Amino acid sequence: MVRSKTEGGVSWEVRANDQHFHKSLRRRSVLCLRWGRYADNVIRSYKYTPLTFLPLNLYEQFQRAANLFFLLIVILQCVPVIATIPWYSTMLPLLFVLLVRGSKDLATDLGRRRSDAQINKRPCDVLTPEGFRTVRWKDVYTGDILRVHKDQVIPSDLLLLCSTEPHSLCYVETADIDGETNLKFRQALTITHTELKADQAEKDLAAFNGVVRCEEPNGNLHSFKGELHWKGERHMLDTDNLLLRGTVLRNTDTAYGLAIYTGTDSKILQNCGGLKLKKTHVEILLNKAVLVILVIMVTVALLLAVGAGIFEYWVSPKIEVLSAVQRGYSAAYLGFLTFWGYIILLSPSLPMSLYITFEVIHMVHCLLIGWDLEMYWEDNDSPAQARTSTLNEELGQVGHLLSDKTGTLTQNRLLFRQCYIDGKIYGDMSQDFKPLDLSWNRFSCGGLKFSDQRLVEKLRGQNSRECQEFFTALALCHTVMSEWKDGLPQYQAASPDEEALVCAARELGWVFLSRTRETLTISELGLTRNYQLLALIDFTSKRRRMSVLVREPGGDLKLYCKGADIVILERLHKDQLVQEDTENALELFAQNCLRTLCVAVRSVPESLWAKWSHALNQANMAAGNQETVLEEIYDQMERELMLLGVTAIEDRLQDGVPETIEILRKAGVKVWVLTGDKTETAVNVGYACKLMDPDTILIQGEELRQLLDSPSPDVGAMSKEPEVWVTDRKPVKSKAALVISGPELAELTRIPEWGSRFVNLAGQCQSVLCCRVTPAQKAEVVEMVRKHSTSITMAIGDGANDVNMIKTAHIGVGLCGVEGSQAVQNADFALAQFSFLRRLMLVHGHWSYYRICRFLLYFLYKTSAFALVHVWYSFYNGYSAQPMYESWFISLYTTTYTSLPIQCLGVFEQDVSAKSCLRWPELYSVGQQKKLFNPFVVVLTLLYSLYSSIILFFVPMGILCETALDFQTLAVIVETSAVFTTTVEVILNTKFWTKYSVAAIIFSLLAFFLSTLALHSTRLFTLSPKDYFFLGASVNAYSSPEVWLTIFVTTCVAVLPSMTIRALRVVLTNSNKHKIHSSVNEPVELQSWFQRGTLRRRSSYAVSQGKGFGKLITTGVGLHSAASPQDRRVTTDDLKKGSTEGVHREMNGSCKV
Repeated sequence: MVRSKTEGGVSWEVRANDQHFHKSLRRRSVLCLRWGRYADNVIRSYKYTPLTFLPLNLYEQFQRAANLFFLLIVILQCVPVIATIPWYSTMLPLLFVLLVRGSKDLATDLGRRRSDAQINKRPCDVLTPEGFRTVRWKDVYTGDILRVHKDQVIPSDLLLLCSTEPHSLCYVETADIDGETNLKFRQALTITHTELKADQAEKDLAAFNGVVRCEEPNGNLHSFKGELHWKGERHMLDTDNLLLRGTVLRNTDTAYGLAIYTGTDSKILQNCGGLKLKKTHVEILLNKAVLVILVIMVTVALLLAVGAGIFEYWVSPKIEVLSAVQRGYSAAYLGFLTFWGYIILLSPSLPMSLYITFEVIHMVHCLLIGWDLEMYWEDNDSPAQARTSTLNEELGQVGHLLSDKTGTLTQNRLLFRQCYIDGKIYGDMSQDFKPLDLSWNRFSCGGLKFSDQRLVEKLRGQNSRECQEFFTALALCHTVMSEWKDGLPQYQAASPDEEALVCAARELGWVFLSRTRETLTISELGLTRNYQLLALIDFTSKRRRMSVLVREPGGDLKLYCKGADIVILERLHKDQLVQEDTENALELFAQNCLRTLCVAVRSVPESLWAKWSHALNQANMAAGNQETVLEEIYDQMERELMLLGVTAIEDRLQDGVPETIEILRKAGVKVWVLTGDKTETAVNVGYACKLMDPDTILIQGEELRQLLDSPSPDVGAMSKEPEVWVTDRKPVKSKAALVISGPELAELTRIPEWGSRFVNLAGQCQSVLCCRVTPAQKAEVVEMVRKHSTSITMAIGDGANDVNMIKTAHIGVGLCGVEGSQAVQNADFALAQFSFLRRLMLVHGHWSYYRICRFLLYFLYKTSAFALVHVWYSFYNGYSAQPMYESWFISLYTTTYTSLPIQCLGVFEQDVSAKSCLRWPELYSVGQQKKLFNPFVVVLTLLYSLYSSIILFFVPMGILCETALDFQTLAVIVETSAVFTTTVEVILNTKFWTKYSVAAIIFSLLAFFLSTLALHSTRLFTLSPKDYFFLGASVNAYSSPEVWLTIFVTTCVAVLPSMTIRALRVVLTNSNKHKIHSSVNEPVELQSWFQRGTLRRRSSYAVSQGKGFGKLITTGVGLHSAASPQDRRVTTDDLKKGSTEGVHREMNGSCKV
């Protein structure tokens, strides 16, 4: 293995165009053995291979204690001396269970293989000695040089060498990595840009022999450290030079890169955890119950074996017949054989049909989820999918929902909906608004969701200077890049907010055409105007505003500024007081959960400009503390502003998201949002989707640290209000939400006690917002919740950045979104819309939990009661391990006589309707609190089965002991009583009757009587007297009235406790269901979720924007030369000829709104 150590600890060596070197060290594996250094580019999300499927799947299946136990029983039944029932009665059901479960696992894994194959077969261009050749992704190796075209997905982590853009820039969309849809730019090193010409790429790149030494593969998406050694020089590399796998090349015709990390070495796949075997809490408790029953069974068998030994030692020698049967064996040896005989005889207390039926019910529940038309999304023909069939009941127990934001809660669409100009609010927020007629605008691309004809008339009539200057500011104050297609401008922005505003200005007649380093060209109602760009003060999260200083065509200087209201309002001219109308407009926009920003202007005298530009130049040349000095200079210019108006942007949520989160909160589910976006983004979306109330206190930063330092953190102790998010100091309710960033989360995970305190603190809050977190940190948050709480966690996301989180949670849900299909491929459940989650959890989850719990408790009851009868019969047969029942009854009891009714209960049973589940989400707490299946309930069920078994044996024995009772008649009575008792019990458990439930009960009873009569017939006895020795027993028994009376009494006494408890529950208690029915006619007080007089929340500007393109613009990188300022009309000929430089650049793309 080659490992070159360099300065700084970088040890990963990549040699360009040296495939032989990398192939010789390619990572390989056989079974559990792995060797080699460089991973291939093949995706393997599947679990099995042809060699490992059988052993691995059998290993997983025998993790279930019952499966392992029945394998032992099969082995014991093959020994004739201890076999009390035929071996095939256990062997065939066991094989069937293994086959069904194995087939299901194989089908699921084959689906993963098909998904992997779709990705691995994607085409890409790789440089070979014969030139660029199209190959599949799986054929890419470390050290290959790739050519990526516009709108293609990057197949591996690449070092950008050059591109067709000026200065070898390229733009990438990272939605599948961090959830952000705004473009980010990457740039090649100057040396590779200069030496490797894009126009003669093949020749230059074929001769490129640089060596990259960088850090080992890791999952840190936001850092990269390395060096390029080429031509005797060393050049430092960072994240700006790296194109990550899964990102999409945008706005760039062609980019060339060197494969640094491939396959599982790439950063996005380093963030994806391995496949994890998930088990539900119900199944875990069931396995524990099985172990307890097993221990009890072995203990009982041991005690009975001791009884058999004592009986053989003391009693049998005194009885001549028994002495002859003993055949000279010692009492100890007979006791040993009896022990194993009782193990086999009592094994039906853990019936194999339990797991067969368990699998069937799970699979039917999955089908019901897929068949639910309420969760079908017609727009893209996407039904709900249950990709894992073992987690259905856990859907009804979720305590924490951890959700991605972008693409999961939102649609990735920002819409200009309203604005406030000169004391008036424009824009119709109703759902059935009338679209504007923009046929007069040759640049209109359509899609504007703004409707107010008054504003259009004012703009076109040019009778409102304030409105015109407002849209002039929107057309000038931004860092948007423009490109052209089919005579229309297409915009690429560093922030979706900026794109929404510039597109809105375009639709209303103020069209941004192009920019150069020194000019901005816009069209104002068809008149082209060139503004000289003097300064561009870019947006930062600290400043929360941006400004441009321009010289108008008339020569006047103006500063246009836009930003968060709290920032702009305090910078207004002292003579312009903030009017009450402005405050009311801001509050109204906040109530509608619109993201607001204020737009302002300042007329700048020439003398001030000269003085300020000189100070700016001096600051740019300063050596130390440059950033602080620049901030002070910027602040001097961004003063004495005049407010032009306020814009209101709708961060379009998916349909039904607020209602879904609200109803989940009522159901007791704690909703956390984990996002790679900035804090401001998460906060605004949190308010919009009702994750938090308007008067919620945000606890973050130092306040959060102080709480975590406390041994017993208490949110109620927090009285300080965060100044950033509120504009007054009115008293607030004790509501809080935690806000934590990625770096803070990294520190939190390093201190073990902080993790427990954080989860405890989060339990006291409405919600938690985790911002700027990596995919690996998302999984760490999920793991932290799982570790420090007992609740079930569900993770939901739609991109590859959510895969690790989805795998780590108890339940993973993938959305069929715009960020690819990686989340769906690795999820347990797939949905088309976030709003479907409420029906998945509150209806299907609640029903599945209720049905599975009822099914398991009933099954434990009926099998234990059935098997324990052998124990009581042992007191009368000399502990000889003789079965109480006919051997065929033992085989058919759980598979035929009592199987269908419980299957119908497990499939169709409902405690309340779907409508009631959604109307009263508080019912969901039944699963969260594990009320229906817990150790206490299991113990009560086993005690009840113990009682029933005593009744089933001793009541017939006591009634008929003075009659001419024979063993076969007693067996028939006990068998019939057992079937009747279990049937009555399932009838009592059934609340939702269907025709299938009735048919199942009738069929089971008919099957019992018909098969019993057939098995006791003369014909079968003649064929095999050894197997069918109950000749005529049932006919003789059923002809006696005493037998039927005994069966009736036994059945009534056996189910008496169950009927009594149900009657007392109705009389003495008022269950949730009765409360629901009794509350229908109660008066309901209607309240708005937004309360007047509470703290007003204002959205901040560019909440999803990081550092913009300001530096690129002011330095001229990637921009064309300046165009001469002039005022003139835009004509069709001008657009065709491309006379204005930088305006008519042809691009492949579509017009965006």
